[in-house]
Order: sequence, then C-alpha cells, then structure tokens
Amino acid sequence: MSTTELGTLPLSGTKKGIISISNVSAPYGKDTSDVVSIGISLNGKDVEWKTHIPYANLDGLIEILQKANEKKKEEED
Repeated sequence: MSTTELGTLPLSGTKKGIISISNVSAPYGKDTSDVVSIGISLNGKDVEWKTHIPYANLDGLIEILQKANEKKKEEED
C-alpha cells in the first residue's frame, strides 16, 4: 500500500483543522484497486476520521455532494 497526497483544504469551523485528499494504491492488499482517501484532522496533524472511496464511485459521490451543496444554498436564501 502506498499513499500519495493530492491536496488539502482548511476545515471550516476549526482553527487548525484540515481535509486531506489522497490516492491510496492497493489499499486492501495486492491487486486491489486504488481509492481516494478523505481524511479529517481537527488539529492539522492527526487524522481523526477517514473514508476510502473507490474511483468507480467518485462521479456519483460528487453528484450527490453537489446536490447537497445546492440544497443548502437554497435554504440559506
């Protein structure tokens, strides 16, 4: 297994928190497909929460997240 950081974002509502996005190769052993790993660190160092998203599910996840964002914006108007 190897991990390559793809990027980070500040975690809204925290002073030091970050969202880190990485590619994880062979996450579940030899010949397993790469995944996108999304980690949440409240203090900017230690990952408290992490999820692995298979690349095959990425488009669907992005679509749902965009819908959630649109709904939230409508509620705020």
